[in-house]
Amino acid sequence: MPGLMVYGSSGIGKTMVAKRMESLYPSQYASEIGVTRTPILLLQAPPAPDERRFYQHILASIGAPMWGRHTVSELEVRALSHLRDMGLKMIMIDEVHNLLAGSYREQRRFLNMLRFLANDLCVALVVFGVNEAVDAIRGDEQLARRLDEHFLPFWEDDVEFSRLVQTLISAMQLERGSGLNVQSLRTILGVTGGVTSRVFTMIKALAIEAIETGEERITDEAIQTWQPVWAKHSWTIRRQPLPAFQ
Repeated sequence: MPGLMVYGSSGIGKTMVAKRMESLYPSQYASEIGVTRTPILLLQAPPAPDERRFYQHILASIGAPMWGRHTVSELEVRALSHLRDMGLKMIMIDEVHNLLAGSYREQRRFLNMLRFLANDLCVALVVFGVNEAVDAIRGDEQLARRLDEHFLPFWEDDVEFSRLVQTLISAMQLERGSGLNVQSLRTILGVTGGVTSRVFTMIKALAIEAIETGEERITDEAIQTWQPVWAKHSWTIRRQPLPAFQ
């Protein structure tokens, strides 16, 4: 079956793409046969290449957890049985770079398991991860040959980035329109480094500020004076001059 590997820097939007795909093909309950059809299953790779944990995660995700102590083979048989009944067409696995946390032997076993799942269920396999994911997948030559590689780059100073910013601003539902000039768009790009999650964070913060001040629109001046400060795991707004984000 055909497959795909989507990779790029952290925050570029890989998980967003996966969740969007999942939302387009939701599970549907077929009452006449009493079966839930699930065309796409989105999973997250375990913190380390652990087959037992991965099968347990599959069962929990589809509402069929197994309690107590079971062998990997038992978990495998039950997981495959349920997945066949679901009418599965695609398995998506996020954070696949976690495989690199294990030994070479553990990585090979986990990659063999992924290839086995795709073969046995006749489903497409799509994996997502940071740039190191390429090294993880290429550990299995047979699997790597099946997966087309798609790199998600940083945003650049072009029409697509302008459309992204305007779409985000429109989603903020401010009372007044925000007609930004080219320099403001370039400032947003420079401050965020072209990272999708940071662009979202900046636009959201500017929208909140516009509401709090009563401006009800994102202005060029607000963009030029906005500065991010990295504090633990969140972004905060400071109005005093600060070093620009690198």
